[in-house]
Amino acid sequence: MRVIIFTGKGGTGKTSVAAATAARLAKQGKRTLVLSTDAAHNLADVLAAPVGPEPVEIADRLWGQEVNSLRETERNWETIQGWLTRLLDKAHLKDISTEEMLVFPGMEELLNLLQLREHTQSGRFDVVVVDCAPTGETLRLLSYPNVLNWWLEKIFPLERRLIKFMRPVARLAGQVELPPDEVLDSVERLARGLEETQRLVLDPEITSVRIVLNPEKMVVAESKRAFTYLNLFGFSTDAVVVNRVLPAEAGQGFFSGWLENQRKHEEEIETNFRPLPILKAPMMPEEVIGLPALERFADLLYESRDPAAMLYRGRTETFREEDGATLLELALPFMDREELDLTQTGDELTVHAGAYKRKVILPRSLAGSRVEGAKFADGRLVIRFGKRAPEDRNDES
Repeated sequence: MRVIIFTGKGGTGKTSVAAATAARLAKQGKRTLVLSTDAAHNLADVLAAPVGPEPVEIADRLWGQEVNSLRETERNWETIQGWLTRLLDKAHLKDISTEEMLVFPGMEELLNLLQLREHTQSGRFDVVVVDCAPTGETLRLLSYPNVLNWWLEKIFPLERRLIKFMRPVARLAGQVELPPDEVLDSVERLARGLEETQRLVLDPEITSVRIVLNPEKMVVAESKRAFTYLNLFGFSTDAVVVNRVLPAEAGQGFFSGWLENQRKHEEEIETNFRPLPILKAPMMPEEVIGLPALERFADLLYESRDPAAMLYRGRTETFREEDGATLLELALPFMDREELDLTQTGDELTVHAGAYKRKVILPRSLAGSRVEGAKFADGRLVIRFGKRAPEDRNDES
C-alpha cells in the first residue's frame, strides 16, 4: 500500500499535480484512487469527469473521489451531535441554529481524513493519492490527532469514570443530561479512528508528503514554513514539486521579468530544500484538463521516475547516546531560535515551534530523566537528557 499526500499554498496547481500523478500510476498498472479532501473541490474539473462522494471509476485502474464533508460529519458525529442538541434545548437555546453551531471549525475537514484509513484497510487500491487542502489547513488537520491522542490517553479515562459516578446525581437533579455510554463510545471510536489515521500518515514506509509550489517569493516562503512544521510533527516529505516553470523562450518581451524572477527563486528552492528531490513541471501550452493532458504533464514532471517510489528517505526524529547522556534530535529547517521553546511534564516533552506545538512522549528508557539542555543549529534541535536518579531505576526494576 502507498499513500502520497500533495499539499501547498492555494493556487499552486496541487490538484493538477495530484491528478496527473494518479493518471501516471494507473497507466503503470496500479489500482489508483485520487482523493480530494479539500472543501473547495475541483478534482472533477481537472479530470473532466464526474466524481462523487464514493470512488468513481474514471479510466482503467483509476478512480476519483471528492469527499462529502456533510455526509462524513453525519456518519461520525451524529450521536454526539444529538446529545449536544438535547443539552442546548434544555438550556432554551432553540433560537440558535444548533446544527451549524455543533460542527466545530475544521471538524468536517478532519473527518474527511477517516476516508483515507478506510481505503487503505479495504485493500481495494494499490495507491491513494490525496489532494489536500491548502498548506495551513493541512498542517492543522495532520497535527490535530496528536492532541486528540494525548487527550484520549491522559484525560478521557478520568472523565469517563467521573461521568459514570456523577450520572445518577445529575438525573436526580434533573437539570443536566450527562453524556450516556453510547455518546462516550462514539467519542472514543472517533478519536481511535483519527489515531489510526495518524499512525498511517506517519508511517514512512507507506506515506509521504509532496509540497507543490511555484517559483515565487511568497509561495516559497510559505512552503519553507510548511516543510518545517511537517518535520516538527514527524511527517516524511519525499519531494518538492516546482510547478508552472516558464520555458527559456519566455525570456523575450513581456515575460522576461517573470522569467528572471523565477530563475532566482528556483536557485533558492534548490539551495533550501536539498537533499529532497526537486521535481519541475513546466508551464504548459494548454490547460491541464482531462486524462490525455494530465498524462503528458506527468511525463514531463516525473520523466523516468516512478511516482509511487519513496523518492527520499530521511528521519526527522532520532534518539542517540553521547557521553553517557541521551540526545533527542529534531529536524526543524528554516526555524528561528527565538521561535523555539521547550517544556517538560513527567514523560511528556512539549516542543513549541512558532504557531505550532508538538507533544513528544518520551520512551520508557528516559522515564524520570530531565532535560539538561538544548542546542539549535543548522536547522536541527538537539535536546540533552540527564541520567535518571538511582531510585527511578530501582522503581522500574
